[in-house]
Amino acid sequence: MHDEAISSEQYETFDDIESTDDPLSRRGFVKLGMMLVGTAYAGAIGYPVYRYLATPVTRAAGASAVTEVALPDAQSLEAGSAMMFRFGTRPSMLIHHTDGSWACFDAVCTHLGCTVQFEPQKNRIYCACHGGVYDMKTGDAVAGPPPRGLKVYVVEVSDAEVVVSRA
Repeated sequence: MHDEAISSEQYETFDDIESTDDPLSRRGFVKLGMMLVGTAYAGAIGYPVYRYLATPVTRAAGASAVTEVALPDAQSLEAGSAMMFRFGTRPSMLIHHTDGSWACFDAVCTHLGCTVQFEPQKNRIYCACHGGVYDMKTGDAVAGPPPRGLKVYVVEVSDAEVVVSRA
């Protein structure tokens, strides 16, 4: 091998390479790329977590924003039948009883949140998930595991429409 002494003046030092006037050196480019990848990764992890945590707040705000619902089609509801509709974000049930009276309830079972069904032949509101039974006039829990009755809404009937509002 050829052993010649190489002077330090013949080669640039590493510090000299870094101090060039190039605005984006190789090291700067790699740092920028790593920052962009890290930001994208944090966004990919953070956004679903944010949506998961913000959803209950959004639903609660949407549900509380609605204070009444007008149902123009409810006038044609036959006595002894029910109509399902949305009160805000929740399913609700409007019942036109055979005696001409009206009742409206939240259609979500108070046990585990299943949607209840109107069973006029058995004179009840029934939750098929776990056998919960509610009174069709008052919404009170009658049998099964529901801990309390259904939420009751106020019903106002006029010639043009039926208006359901919070109690």
